[in-house]
Amino acid sequence: MSNTENENRFEELASFVAQQVGRYDVSITRATLIEDDLGVAGGDADDLIVAFSKRYNVDIADFNFAKYLYDEPGIFSLENRIVKPFTVGHLEKAIIAARLDDEVINSRE
Repeated sequence: MSNTENENRFEELASFVAQQVGRYDVSITRATLIEDDLGVAGGDADDLIVAFSKRYNVDIADFNFAKYLYDEPGIFSLENRIVKPFTVGHLEKAIIAARLDDEVINSRE
């Protein structure tokens, strides 16, 4: 795939993410953190990942939500739990691999 095709794919993904989370005030890059930068957690994060899966035909069966995304803030949430960084770049890698899991997220490409 050419650089132009890669950039077009990423720009389309960035636009999709912005639309899904309703954040047009943030410049979305590959390093943009889903939670910290976009403020997406809990049910909204679940909705984003499911919509992403459907839009890009990405298998999310082995995606560990709890490892990368916090639950909704609330009285029963585990506030001390630390999640691993999860970025828009990880979503782009998932499009290429057609799956979202630890192996894809942790790959160097």
